[in-house]
Amino acid sequence: MAGSPEAAEEAEQRPEPPAGGAVRRGKRAAPTAAAPQPAKLSRAELYKPPTSEELTQLKETEDLFHSSLLRLQIEELLKEVTLKEKKKKKIDAFLHEINSLLSAIPETPETELTDQAWLSKDVKVPFLQVPFNVKGKFRFVPPAELKVVGSYLLGTCVRPEINVDIAVTMPREIFQDKDNLNQRYHRKRALYLSHIAQHLSKEKLFGSVKFAYMNSNHLKPILLLRPQGKDEKIVTVRLHACPDSDLFKPSRFYPSKNNVRTAWFMEQSTPKEGATEPPTPHYNNSILCDTVMLSHLHFLSNAATDFPGMKDGLALLKVWLNQRQLSKGLGCFSGFLISMLVAYLLMKRKIVKMMSGYQVLRSTLQFLATTDLSVTGISLAKDADPSLPVLDDFHQAFEVVFVDPSGLVNLCADMTASKYHQVQFEAKRSMEILDDRMVDGFQVLLMTQKPMLRTFDHIFHLKHVSKLQGTCKKMQLLNELMDRGGNYVAAALPFVVSLLARGLSQRAQLVAHSLPQVPEWPIDAEPPKHKDVGPLTFGLLFVPEFAASTLEKGPQADHPEALEFRTFWGEKSELRRFQDGSICEAVVWEASTACQKRLIPEQIIRHLLKLHADIPESSICYPGALLESVIRTGKEAGGTGEEAMVSVVCSYDDLSRKLWKLKDLPLTVTAVQGVHPALRYTDVFPPIPMKPIYSFHNRSKHFLLPSGEKPCPAYITPLKIICHMEGSGQWPQDKGAIQRIKAAFHLQLAELLRHQHQLVCRPAVTHTDVYKDGYVFRLQVAYHREPLILKEVVTPEGMLKYQDTEESRQLELEMLHLPYLTSSLHGLQQQHPVFGSTSRLAKRWISAQLLSDSISEECVDLLVAFLFLHPAPFTPPSSPQVGFLRFLNLLATFDWKNNPLIVNLNTGLTDSDCTEIKNKFVAARTRLPVMFLATPKDQWSSMWTRERPSAQILQRLVLLASESLRALEEQLMDPLSDQDGKMVFRPPLDFYDVLIHLNPNQIPRLLESVDRPVKSVSRGVVKNSSAMNILFPVVDYDPVQLYLQELRNAFDDLALFFYDKHGGEVIAVLWKPLSFQPQPFKVSSMKGRKVTTLNNELVCVPNVEAILEDFEILGEGLVKSVEARTEKWTI
Repeated sequence: MAGSPEAAEEAEQRPEPPAGGAVRRGKRAAPTAAAPQPAKLSRAELYKPPTSEELTQLKETEDLFHSSLLRLQIEELLKEVTLKEKKKKKIDAFLHEINSLLSAIPETPETELTDQAWLSKDVKVPFLQVPFNVKGKFRFVPPAELKVVGSYLLGTCVRPEINVDIAVTMPREIFQDKDNLNQRYHRKRALYLSHIAQHLSKEKLFGSVKFAYMNSNHLKPILLLRPQGKDEKIVTVRLHACPDSDLFKPSRFYPSKNNVRTAWFMEQSTPKEGATEPPTPHYNNSILCDTVMLSHLHFLSNAATDFPGMKDGLALLKVWLNQRQLSKGLGCFSGFLISMLVAYLLMKRKIVKMMSGYQVLRSTLQFLATTDLSVTGISLAKDADPSLPVLDDFHQAFEVVFVDPSGLVNLCADMTASKYHQVQFEAKRSMEILDDRMVDGFQVLLMTQKPMLRTFDHIFHLKHVSKLQGTCKKMQLLNELMDRGGNYVAAALPFVVSLLARGLSQRAQLVAHSLPQVPEWPIDAEPPKHKDVGPLTFGLLFVPEFAASTLEKGPQADHPEALEFRTFWGEKSELRRFQDGSICEAVVWEASTACQKRLIPEQIIRHLLKLHADIPESSICYPGALLESVIRTGKEAGGTGEEAMVSVVCSYDDLSRKLWKLKDLPLTVTAVQGVHPALRYTDVFPPIPMKPIYSFHNRSKHFLLPSGEKPCPAYITPLKIICHMEGSGQWPQDKGAIQRIKAAFHLQLAELLRHQHQLVCRPAVTHTDVYKDGYVFRLQVAYHREPLILKEVVTPEGMLKYQDTEESRQLELEMLHLPYLTSSLHGLQQQHPVFGSTSRLAKRWISAQLLSDSISEECVDLLVAFLFLHPAPFTPPSSPQVGFLRFLNLLATFDWKNNPLIVNLNTGLTDSDCTEIKNKFVAARTRLPVMFLATPKDQWSSMWTRERPSAQILQRLVLLASESLRALEEQLMDPLSDQDGKMVFRPPLDFYDVLIHLNPNQIPRLLESVDRPVKSVSRGVVKNSSAMNILFPVVDYDPVQLYLQELRNAFDDLALFFYDKHGGEVIAVLWKPLSFQPQPFKVSSMKGRKVTTLNNELVCVPNVEAILEDFEILGEGLVKSVEARTEKWTI
């Protein structure tokens, strides 16, 4: 009983190999010996060169790890996931008891396989016996031997789930000679386990006795045993029933052989004349797997001897697979498979026994990244036995090929080519990350989860897997069904995925699917059916350049491939003539806006699945753009504003050209820079060209004013542009004089634009507004030395010195930093077309949570830019929705307290810059803002977050982000739930103390609200971009914002005010706790307070009734009602 628990214990008690152990013991023994202690070390000994071991370790750290930190992180992680000695002892004791119980189970008399009356009613056979009738006899005889196999003995199991596998060898006498046919072996195996389950379930030793399918394969049930009481979570012992290794003749199970007869499977009485039986490679493989369990254990333990790095490497690889959801389910890349792969690399000398765990991880990922096992399989079989099947035989039968040492078993039999390509893609990406010095490889590869929802650009669900039965009929997959024991999900999945991959070949670099998983079940329940795997999820990773193209161009009409193209695309394919004169087959998809183009893959998927797989559209749930409805513009179902943004930018470009060429200006314009979010594509609702209706407004000479009787006019946002004027000796050096010169320039610009380009302008002291193409641009003149002049301070001694003032900072921000940020992000949008929409979703969410005033727009833009510039471990987002989910995840999980967020715009920072930023950040943490963003042009001051968010707001944001993310992920991953994407955009209001309800007529941006009003009021504008000679419209007029400003000025010391600027109908108020504490009576500080007595002393407390009344008085006509939530606070 080499593999038994006893043997395992003996092995544990043997002394360690003397590599490190013996030396250490020697050192410990030294002081106890009577030898005299050495005197003070001589200089030569102190400066002795390092030993070869120390040198190797130093060199390895330098070459392999970017920093010694990575080495330490990996060592800590390994301590976390390996099994502790104390737990091992408990597990071994548990295994001993199982051992003695199993050998004491009584025999049963022999019965027909179909006569299962001898089983008690409390146990149901864990096997789908379809068709039920089968020849053969069965009786139970206690196991011939029990052996612990798998990762527990090798010491490579990783927490949190510790599984111990025991191979229970069924005695020869229960088998007959044709048991390899028609599932007889599988059914005997299931009955064998049922009888064991029936007996063990009566024992007090076990907390639970359950059945499960091994890797969700319906042909292979296993029995799960867990200990009693609080130890239940420690371990799961899995019993695998298996035959003697030489019970069956291996040649019966070659991939080309048949072991399931069609007549039996179809329940026909006689086989058809002359019909050949199809091969059943998966069925054969499932029996062979059981016969080689023990030889695999020996093979792996030989590989692991004298190789400590293998244990560590496997632990890291298993963590890597778990984080990517690749290691569980039917056709997964299991821990056993990765162990065999490492053993293969060892055999091929790609790995040597000297390597550390990290080197094993790197070598394995490198191999996976560069080898496609679906094209060129690999084999562990050493000597080529000519009678064994060759790799080509395996390639014909299976999608992915990795043959075990016996030369008979394909270890990747259930894996689809698509799943292997996903593993390969992940390995490639991981190698890039490990080689990139700017990324914290450890955090990204081993500590970051990659759920499908955040990994892929679009996901979609097949809601009812039972529809795959129809697919099997349509694609004529009877042979595959027989091979898979009737499991239509496993039979149809590879074909469905390759169909999608072909249809999306240009657009998607990866089409992946979730692994079908069947949960464990109690022994008295019927085994799960094939449909119980729940919905299947597919993930698409796009090639950004082609994902949204509306044309699928095929071969020329007279080529033989044209027919194939027509068959594949069905009636969608048509002949078209192209500009080069060729006449080709082509498919054109209907889509006008950017938002519809992003959903072309949905059209393709629905069309192909209906045409070739008989899957109705109602069974497909495609939540690819579920959230985009909150940034839709206008009432009609148009796009999500990308087109509007482009036309704003075009109009701006034209205006800036006109400004460059203005004649008769005393100084020329040296630069024109946009600073409004719309000019970097991140304005939540881009401006729409407007022309005012005169009758709706009051007039005043050349411009219009809002009318008292009518609803508030539409909000027209001024698009701010900075005009830099050239330097000259004529500019004054006094700040007041500079302001006057700038005002003169504003007048002059308005005059010249009116004469030379017939534009309607309205000059003011600080700016000039220009109406062009239906938009309003706000020009501000800038002089490059002005910030410097504002910094001048004269000391009492009459010295002139320069220091930052609030005024100079603000001016620098507007003149220099904002234009630079806008142009950088404009460039980012050109590289990543969904950057703008992602940022707009993020801002819409922050605004919906009533926090838009607590965090600057530029800050959100930078956070979103971070996701595109530093996407590891993901790829840059190619759909706004996945970008938004990652934004929420970044907010919720980033360690704001201990780390700066470095946004490397235009790759302006080097590796050493980043290290320096981090070090300075740690040194000065207490003086820095709570959310610290560093960019190449702003490495130390984090100017966009200096004032806001405050610590409390950031904490609230983090909480809201993690809750929203949880709710959204639950909703998007459950296709049977109500798919309402707006749920996370409706804020919880029960948190606030007072709610001020507003009159909808006076909210100019009402149409931007999350839940749009059913009927909307006229706002006194019509869409028009060609009007030239008009009266100037009402610009930047939002009564709610003006009211908010008044509230904040008046009650800033008593309360905080929150509002959703995109059409919110409620202002939420939160009292400041400190202001409610009684203050000593002072005449000077009686604002908003009343006097009462407390312990015979006069004190002031806030006069809440009067304050609530003031809220109404201040907002007369705008405020509908004030709702005080008095149950939340006491006056």
